[in-house]
Amino acid sequence: MPVLHILENGRRIHCETGENLLQVLHKAEVFIENPCNGTGVCGKCRVRILSGEASPMEATERRLLKEEEIDRSIRLACLTRVVGDLDLELPRQERGNQMLTKGYLPDFTRDSFDGGCGVAIDIGTTTVVVSLIDLQTGEELASASQINAQKRFGLDVLTRITYEYEHPEAAASELQKAIVEQLDNLILQACRDAGRAEQEIRTVTVAANCTMTHMLLGVDARPLGRAPYTPVFKAAQTLKCEEIGLKSCKGAKLYCLPQVSAYIGSDIVAGAHVCNMQKEKGNVLFIDIGTNGEIVLASGGRLLCCSCAAGPALEGTNISCGMRAAEGAVEEIRILPEQTELKVIGDTHAVGLCGSGILAAVRELLDKGFVKPSGVFIKKSDSGPGADARLFLRGTKRAFRLEGGLIITQDDVRQVQLAKGAILSGFMALLRKAGIGMEDLDKVLIAGQFGAHLPVDSLVGTGILPPEVADKLVYVGNSSKTGAYMAMMSDTERRSMEQLAENMEYMELAETQDYESLFAGCMIFPKK
Repeated sequence: MPVLHILENGRRIHCETGENLLQVLHKAEVFIENPCNGTGVCGKCRVRILSGEASPMEATERRLLKEEEIDRSIRLACLTRVVGDLDLELPRQERGNQMLTKGYLPDFTRDSFDGGCGVAIDIGTTTVVVSLIDLQTGEELASASQINAQKRFGLDVLTRITYEYEHPEAAASELQKAIVEQLDNLILQACRDAGRAEQEIRTVTVAANCTMTHMLLGVDARPLGRAPYTPVFKAAQTLKCEEIGLKSCKGAKLYCLPQVSAYIGSDIVAGAHVCNMQKEKGNVLFIDIGTNGEIVLASGGRLLCCSCAAGPALEGTNISCGMRAAEGAVEEIRILPEQTELKVIGDTHAVGLCGSGILAAVRELLDKGFVKPSGVFIKKSDSGPGADARLFLRGTKRAFRLEGGLIITQDDVRQVQLAKGAILSGFMALLRKAGIGMEDLDKVLIAGQFGAHLPVDSLVGTGILPPEVADKLVYVGNSSKTGAYMAMMSDTERRSMEQLAENMEYMELAETQDYESLFAGCMIFPKK
């Protein structure tokens, strides 16, 4: 029986001869980045084999790795099988992940409590945020956050749903166990930081997208991944914490906010409520930008909403040099005549580009004329003085070289272009449905982890949002967690959110007339 020896921690893992290396590591709860869920497409699950016996490298793996990586014995875990004992070096783990914990909080009347604590939770596909609240004063005592522990089953909702299809007997309980154990750890951490006992916790409220809510409650999420995309439940859920296995707050009540559809979850209901959209008299657009772009339009007394598959590029994945917003991630770029200036999280050397970094790069490439509005790099012969050294061919496709060995490829630009087309087309489809134009919008509210770190010039410069709204943008932060807080502190606010969810009209973009044409037009980048 082969043994894997992991250099970083000295751990030894036994497995069967011929087992897939990625699956072996995941079964041992050793996380390796795998946005494509081990299908051999993304090329992110890199490990270094220092010694031992593994399956020969096939053509697909060679195509996804650089020559220098192959020379250093780098392999893709999902395309490698264990033949004998292996000594492994894992990739550098992300440190200092930047997570959004704060958000705009409107005035509202809190209920009276005679003591105790509550926990407000925002479960995102990528990040989880927990806040410990003094129920009597409404004060946030402590906050704790981490990258979602379900990442080892896939980095987006579709790959996690696919995991349920592939492992129908055990997947739902595995996914639930991962998030519940993580919540227990975060809650206990918040209690320690605040100097409060977990026995004081009386209530827990959760806002999350629809898939994350299903997986938290251990409910089969597979119906969300196939037409007609019908959730098992949409109404708010109330139960006891121990019913889902939460050990840190036994005896406390658990309340999950209501959903609208498979892809408009309680996180968006919470955000729309926090922003008071049900009472808006003008035309207001709310956008939560992430792997999915969820959009709500308040106009003429109606609340129209849609969801568009922006893809993982805006989270820093599916990008050749992509990473999450952690220490070493480039978050801003300026292309100068003979160099590129990089702003790096943690003021350290650049390791990769997070979502805001790749968006800034594309903005600069468009502005400086290296990328055409069609999304195609110009030819080297068309570039200006001093640019030839940075434009180069990577295989048969063009790419642009940044400082520190980082590059932007044609495929990277295409990923951003697809995200831009998805978000803008959703934006435009809702306006069309409401019968209003861009000039009629009074405000555009930007919510979410990713949106909070995007400057106006990146949003408008890449065409994700049109220039007409540049002076109408308002950043509202983590409105999902804020909504969970309001639902915890007030029964009135809770009932209002439940009514709001019923009033929101969901529009399926794929079924919208001429949507394909609209999407194609929205794919075009702004002209210089």
